[in-house]
Amino acid sequence: MKNARKRNLSLLLYCLPALIVYLAFKLFPAISGMYYSLTNWNGLNKSYEFVGPSNFLELLTDDYFWDSMWFTFKYVIVSVIIANVAALTLAVAIESCRRAKGLFRTLFYMPNMISMVIGGYMWMFIFTKVLYYLADNWGWSFLDHSWIGDPNYSFIAIIIVAAWGAVGYLMIIYMAALQGVPANLKEAAAIDGANAWQNFWKIIFPLISHAITICVFWSLNSGFQVFDVIYTLTGGGPGRATQSVAINIYQEAFRGNIRYGYATAKSTVLFFIVLIVTAIQLKLTGRKEQEL
Repeated sequence: MKNARKRNLSLLLYCLPALIVYLAFKLFPAISGMYYSLTNWNGLNKSYEFVGPSNFLELLTDDYFWDSMWFTFKYVIVSVIIANVAALTLAVAIESCRRAKGLFRTLFYMPNMISMVIGGYMWMFIFTKVLYYLADNWGWSFLDHSWIGDPNYSFIAIIIVAAWGAVGYLMIIYMAALQGVPANLKEAAAIDGANAWQNFWKIIFPLISHAITICVFWSLNSGFQVFDVIYTLTGGGPGRATQSVAINIYQEAFRGNIRYGYATAKSTVLFFIVLIVTAIQLKLTGRKEQEL
């Protein structure tokens, strides 16, 4: 018992610096934000009034906020599916290679090493300059679209850039899970006459379900908080057509008529929505893992 307590105490001491940072820069701002959501503070003045639930009542009739919420849900659904399918496909393809695995890992992981703000401006140049050049000079007329100015194509552009930035990270997780699948199970299935497709779905896929849970969890949370990709590509435009909840909160808190209390009310609503969606996802995927 005494040895166990010493071990737990030593582990706690090792984790203490990270715990202090988390409490100071994550937990405390979140809790204080919930308090400010009940005030009319503008983020600058020392004096403010407690207004109770009035910010949340106003939120119920805020069409711009609910439009941005709908766009965020649409973005999350599409980006989670595309990023995870692409990452798993790349992981399987690279693990199937006999040579140059390290090269392919590096190439596909490199976008994750670049800030998405920088990546967004890089892709802005591609969408506004390079694609038009290819359409005009190479005859690729299918690229001749207003990728930023047209709401339909701007959504596609956002998904492309978001997937480009996320696939490499998810791919590494899937590759680690694939490497943990026992080779003898795959060999036994092949001997029994299973082809590559059957081997993947019947043997490999169930054994990497824990990685799928992790990747879907990560991509869901990052999807609901998307800011940098949209901010650098479209700024939420044209108009408000590609405005995510994070962009909407940012503009409420720091642009125009600054209403920090109202913005934190929006943040609180987003927090609980993400909490509910994440809990449902973990419940469903956890039950699926138990069945397998």
